[in-house]
Amino acid sequence: MKNAGLDAPAHARFARITVRTMSDLVLPARLTADTPPLGAAAAELSLAIGGFALGTGEFASMGLLPNVARDIDVSVPVAGHMISAYALGVVIGAPVIAATFARTPRRAMLIGLMVVFALGNLASAGASNYHAIVAARFLAGLPHGAYFGIASLVAASLVPPNKRAQAVGKMMLGLSVANVLGVPFATWVGQIAGWRAAFGVVALLGLLTALLCRLSLRPTPAAEGASPLTELGALRRLQVWLTLGIAAIGFGGVFAVYSYITPMLTIVTGTTEAKVPVLLAVVGAGMVGGSLFGGWLADRGIMRAIGILLLLNMVTLGLFVFSAHSLTAVTVNMFMMGFAGLAIGPALQTRLMDVAADAQTLAAALNHSAFNMANALGAWLGGISIAAGFGWTSTGPLGALLAGGGFLVFLVAWFFGRRSPAGR
Repeated sequence: MKNAGLDAPAHARFARITVRTMSDLVLPARLTADTPPLGAAAAELSLAIGGFALGTGEFASMGLLPNVARDIDVSVPVAGHMISAYALGVVIGAPVIAATFARTPRRAMLIGLMVVFALGNLASAGASNYHAIVAARFLAGLPHGAYFGIASLVAASLVPPNKRAQAVGKMMLGLSVANVLGVPFATWVGQIAGWRAAFGVVALLGLLTALLCRLSLRPTPAAEGASPLTELGALRRLQVWLTLGIAAIGFGGVFAVYSYITPMLTIVTGTTEAKVPVLLAVVGAGMVGGSLFGGWLADRGIMRAIGILLLLNMVTLGLFVFSAHSLTAVTVNMFMMGFAGLAIGPALQTRLMDVAADAQTLAAALNHSAFNMANALGAWLGGISIAAGFGWTSTGPLGALLAGGGFLVFLVAWFFGRRSPAGR
């Protein structure tokens, strides 16, 4: 029997129109059923605060090294193992967590990761000896890469496809701001109230992020069909490995210079130690600008953005051999190093999301494992160059060579990408 003169297809169309009309009446203008509870801006801010917490916890450790070494009665180089332990936690934690918890809803994952991060920093604050602080920093590093990977996917889901990289850049902005505000503040707290208090502050930032994620994000499910085996499938894709190679090699140039920037400034430039924190804040300011610019550029062509920014890194890093002899020149150069270095982050992160197909969580998390490998590679090669007698400024040309190596990997990725548009 016909329903009030309507056949079945017409009745279905009428039902769809009614539901859509009722949604327009119930939900405010520009708000849909998928809109985060407090709006997209609040969701993006919550994710960025998580990046701020992670960046502060990672980099503040470097400024607290002498305090920690003195308190646990070891040398500064030995205490530096806690930095290596954190980086190792990032490298191991990113793929293991992303694959193991592939079916876990993304909001729950973000909350859980920040709780573990907070516990790791609380354990760091309570560590009484060398082994305890190294173990605690390893624990604190485990959630780092997985958080940034999942947060990137969530941030990208909040905006139209043509603005994904900008959304990722805004999320990573927290990491940039950490170098301008978070690290100096944590270092100041460590100097005034002790290094344990500094790690306590970082733990509170982690718990704050967990609360904000709970309030500002919807309980987004994991990707349909997600599983550990599906996520591990990303490792079978050539373009995933090539993109990770660009990050691990090309970004190593920034760390080759940044790891030894303080002695370069005091010995070659001739500035005082008191001015070094201000100059490091200049790098952080460059990172903030780079995060925003890099997202904008990547949304206009991801591969083109990666190539342009790698070339910019080559030029910027190579100029240190000349600029280091002038305070004005080296200040500008340091800003550009931060700018060019962080600008490539959104492009690489978005590229991994594109080439990983149905294994996006693992691929996005692996990006931060690659950046930490770049950290280790750049610092190691920079140390070898200085120890070989090439001087503090030799890290600049070395950094340019590493950026050039990343550009060669980029060319390989571009070549095979043209032959296989699917990204395999």
